This record gives sequence, structure tokens and C-alpha cells, in this order.
Amino acid sequence: MDGNREDSSPRKVHDEEKLAVEIPETAHQISSDSWFQVGFVLTTGVNSAYVLGYSGTIMVPLGWIFGVVGLILAAAISLYANSLVAKLHEFGGKRHIRYRDLAGYIYGKEAYSITWGLQYVNLFMINTGYIILAGQALKAVYVLFRDDNEMKLPYCIAIAGVVCALFAISIPHLSALRIWLGVSTVLSLIYIIVAIVLSLRDGLKAPPRDYSIQGTSTSKIFTTTGAVANLVFAFNTGMLPEIQATIRRPVVSNMMKALYFQFIIGSLPLFAVTWIGYWAYGNSTTTYLLSSVSGPVWVKAMANISAFLQSVIALHIFASPMYEYLDTKFGIIGSPLAIRNLSFRLGVRGGYLSINTLVSALLPFLGDFESLTGAISTFPLTFILANHMYLRAKENKLTNLQKQWHWLNVCFFGCMSLAAAVAALRLIAVDSKTYHVFADL
Repeated sequence: MDGNREDSSPRKVHDEEKLAVEIPETAHQISSDSWFQVGFVLTTGVNSAYVLGYSGTIMVPLGWIFGVVGLILAAAISLYANSLVAKLHEFGGKRHIRYRDLAGYIYGKEAYSITWGLQYVNLFMINTGYIILAGQALKAVYVLFRDDNEMKLPYCIAIAGVVCALFAISIPHLSALRIWLGVSTVLSLIYIIVAIVLSLRDGLKAPPRDYSIQGTSTSKIFTTTGAVANLVFAFNTGMLPEIQATIRRPVVSNMMKALYFQFIIGSLPLFAVTWIGYWAYGNSTTTYLLSSVSGPVWVKAMANISAFLQSVIALHIFASPMYEYLDTKFGIIGSPLAIRNLSFRLGVRGGYLSINTLVSALLPFLGDFESLTGAISTFPLTFILANHMYLRAKENKLTNLQKQWHWLNVCFFGCMSLAAAVAALRLIAVDSKTYHVFADL
């Protein structure tokens, strides 16, 4: 077993605040990472290759005013909601290292299962989106050098799935990413800087752009609602307790530092590439910004390759709760290089990502995935559940005004979740008529 890992069996430990906290059983490493490393984990998720799509999936449907204000508000509200969950990490004298553990402790066994289901859907769809992104990046590189239409998007998605599986087999748990987080940061900077510079160059040369929101009154309502779901999707992981589990004590204050790092420093590249991309191309911006830019072939190839590799790393973060569940359930402990452990990761993680890859190739509609994921899982996990759990946990310590505030959030985001789900399903239905399965987009 990893010498840096805490004993995973349930026991009582004492943190720096002298509080007895029970740590649940897990096969993965916990309490070993600095807040700075955790901050980079969060920032890796925020500035993944998904940022290359926000000009098209957020700004185009919302326009300048609602797009800019919406992104800033989404960041502020997301920071607030995530801080509520972070503060409950040691609620009741137990270390809640999984989102479902926290919900189950507060509400009971049924809530445990519902939360795990919601989280699984959320992470599965995020992972599917990463494989689509990686496939799009590979296809973009191929088109730069050979535009003969021989390499279809489904083939590129299949290659991306294989690479993601190989990486998943090589990295046993979330804390083991370490140096890869630095690599991810460099890769993110490459494609973000390239996208910004080439977009600026195109925008300065281009004639006046059209920033109007296209479509009929009815379609605008649905696309706007779907874009709101994309807003919350941009900033939230749906797995905050799992990430917080890796942080050193004191876990709450360190996690708050990581969250401030994510939302204050880590969000700046996202804002820049989203707004500059929309400024440069207006409502003709694509859902993959590097497909819109013009410039030297080698520069665009470098950016696309960086986006591909970063997607592979980022996917591993969002797949880690499933890996942790399976490794713990089947007792995969000890050396990551042991034959039994390697073969288990090969079979189980490879199989899991094979399903992801198949879904990605079947339905490669990235914007629709963002909207549906935000609607059916990100809204409930990050906003509805966070506010209601905090209300239940701190009920005796809250004033009436504070209680009313949390109930307002629960009701408002509940309505938004329902509306966004309807809008996302409509988008998928429309796209399904336009494109066939295994579409070469």
C-alpha cells in the first residue's frame, strides 16, 4: 500500500482543530494533497477543452449582455454553493469523502442512492463530452493536413477513447495525477492562448459582426434556457466532496482556499477565451472555437493536439469517483503495479470507458450534452441539494431570514432545472432529425 496514504479503515483521528473525525473506508489516497494542488485539480476542470465551446454554446444564444452577466453570476453563485458543500465535509464528526455519503448521512439511505444516481449520470455525461471533445480535436488536426474526408469523427472518437483508457489504467487514483496537473495547465494555456490570439487577429481584420440572437421567438426561449444550463455546467464538478477528500487538514479552510483559487484565478482564462471568441465571430461562432479561427497550420495543429491531450487528463478527474467506488468495492489496494490491480483496471476501467466511447460516437452533439448534463444533474447536485443539505444540517443555527434564503434557492433552481431539462431534450430531438447516429460533424 502507498506509504503516503492514510489507513483507509474506519477510525478516529484528530485534526489540527482537535476534533474527532471518523474516516470511512476507501481504497484510494486521501488527506495527502495541498490546497494548491487541489486548486489546480479544480482549475483543470474549469479550463478544460470545454472552454473552446462556450462562445458558441453560451454567448451565441444569450448575446453580450446576458452572456457576460450570466457568466459572472454563474461563477459567483457556484462559488457560494460549493462553499456550502465544503463546509459540511466533516459534519456530524464524520469525514464525508463522497457526495452520496454526505447526502445519505443527512437524509438517509434512499437519498444516498438517488444522489449516487444523479452523480453517476452527471460524471458519465461529462466524460462522454470529454471524449467527444478529444475526438473533435483529433479530427481538426487531420483536416488541417488532409481534407479528404477519409477520417470520420466516429473514428477519431474511438482513438480518443483508447487513449483515455490507457491513461486511466496508468493512473491509479486522483492524488497520483500530481505532475500531470502541471502538464494539464501548460496544455490549457497553449490552446487558450492560441484561440485568443488567432480570434483577436481574425476579429481585427473582419467586417462588423452580427451579434443578434437567431431563431423564432419559441426557439429563442428554448435555446436561452439551454444556455443557462451551460452556464452552471461551466463551473461545477458535481464531485466536490471527492476532491475535498484528497486535501490535507484542516480540510474545510484548505478547501475554501482551493475554491477561491478556482473561481478568482482559474476562471479568468475561461472568461477571456469565451468573450474574445464571441467578439471575433459573432453569432457564427462554432461550438468548437478552434474550428472558427484562421492562422498558421502548425499553430492550429499544436492547439488542437493540446486540447486532445488535456481532455484525456481532465476526463480522469471526473471518472475518479467511479474508479474509487469500484476499487474500494473489490479491494484493489497495494501496489498499483501489482498484476491483479493492473488487470482489474484494464478490464473495469477499459470497459467503462468503452461504453463512454460508444455513446460519444453515437451522439456527438456536444452542446446538447452540456445542456442536458447541466439540467438533470448539475443543477440538482450543485444548487438544489447543496442549499437544502446546508439548511437541514444547520437548521438550528440559522435565522429565519437565512432559512428563507436557502428555500428560495431550492425552489428557484428546482424550476430552472425542470425548464432546462425540457429545453435540452428539445435540442436533442431537433439535432436527431438533422443528424444521424455516428454523425461526422
